[in-house]
Amino acid sequence: MPQQSPEERIRNFDEVPLGYDVETAMAEAARCIRCENPRCVEGCPVGIDIPRFIQLIAEGKFAESAAVMREANLLPAMCGRVCPQEEQCERLCILGVKGDPVAIGHLERFIADYERLEGTGETPEIAAPTGRKVAVVGSGPAGLTVAADLARMGHSVTLFEAFHEPGGVLVYGIPEFRLPKEIVRWEVDKLRKIGVTIQTNVLIGRTLSIEELMKEHGFDAVFIGTGAGLPKFLKVPGENLAGVYSANEYLTRSNLMRAHRFPEYSTPLKHGRRVAVIGGGNVAMDSARTALRLGAQKVFNLYRRSRNEMPARIEEIQRAEEEGVELLFLVTPVEFLGDDQGRLAAIRCQRMKLGEPDASGRARPIPIPDDFFTLEVDAAVVAIGNDPNPLIGRTTPELKLTDWGGVIADEETGATSIPGVYAGGDIVTGAATVIEAMGAARRAARAINEYLKQKK
Repeated sequence: MPQQSPEERIRNFDEVPLGYDVETAMAEAARCIRCENPRCVEGCPVGIDIPRFIQLIAEGKFAESAAVMREANLLPAMCGRVCPQEEQCERLCILGVKGDPVAIGHLERFIADYERLEGTGETPEIAAPTGRKVAVVGSGPAGLTVAADLARMGHSVTLFEAFHEPGGVLVYGIPEFRLPKEIVRWEVDKLRKIGVTIQTNVLIGRTLSIEELMKEHGFDAVFIGTGAGLPKFLKVPGENLAGVYSANEYLTRSNLMRAHRFPEYSTPLKHGRRVAVIGGGNVAMDSARTALRLGAQKVFNLYRRSRNEMPARIEEIQRAEEEGVELLFLVTPVEFLGDDQGRLAAIRCQRMKLGEPDASGRARPIPIPDDFFTLEVDAAVVAIGNDPNPLIGRTTPELKLTDWGGVIADEETGATSIPGVYAGGDIVTGAATVIEAMGAARRAARAINEYLKQKK
């Protein structure tokens, strides 16, 4: 797929990959050999009929292809951009045994963009009203998916979002250069067209409780899809110095609150000269690449394992390196050092070595005694993962939680310990992919529908 050059893209927040044109998309689709047993479908968490939608692209039947896509995936423009197809559907493509697999993700993006830009999409058929009301808490991938499914089943759906703009992690967590926000807004508008009511600036657990939604506001069922947005920290000295951010705050300020356009928008964000980002996942890559676009002269990525263990997508790591991010492996911060005004000035780091695999299956990083160095920086972003926000758990005592604060829910139905309350996505599994959250939401929607049918 064509993309902006590194020299050009670090000066803007525009999307990096430019997308397929019609000829390229049809040529790529023609590479599919139409397997009798298409294993690629097995790798898709929502079960898209991949051979069928690709065949229709090869035939130039783009509207029909988009319709097939939306039978299973309600957010193809987003999934085509941010989902790790290389670890899911494309990993099982038979062509990948001896060469490159079919670029399923790129084709998914193409057909969704074609539908959006050409206006070929049709409003889906809505079932007759059932008279049942469902509250959906959180408007990320899981919330958007379950809301759409339940609305199409004829239920009255109200989606509650704590922020001032719906989209969840899709708007606050993923930078514009990976997922343009106009696409998220387009998908959200499609929900409104099928009757979903969206209420922003409503923090469930504070503005309203789960109990109040059901007993005082008359909702027959509730779906919790609030994700995992509570940042983890290193818990080392100096982490409260000015200039040390969690990735959540750093990206939310830039993405959702437009800090990269300050003072046009009123949210400030420190534009560091030398920036360190700690972590090895996609969020770390997003933070490092954002720092470059905010004008950093040098950006370091500190990761306590080796390159082979990095959980970030390969293409995101490659793009970060192309843009000038310096990757420092087998390194972990042990102290943030400040100046006499309480501002970050440097990070004291310890070198690591790899030991036996831990619970994640990756080699465990082990500190090397007395092997330290100091890295001068004036801003740092901690991107080492997230836990669920504890607010709903604290205000809903009947809701059973895991030791790490996630909601305990049935894997197939999303049912929780409270009758009529369901959950799915990162709030249940911990941080995962957009498409996995959508898969859980679709299963929950079917279960909620059955529950509402049986409820007197």
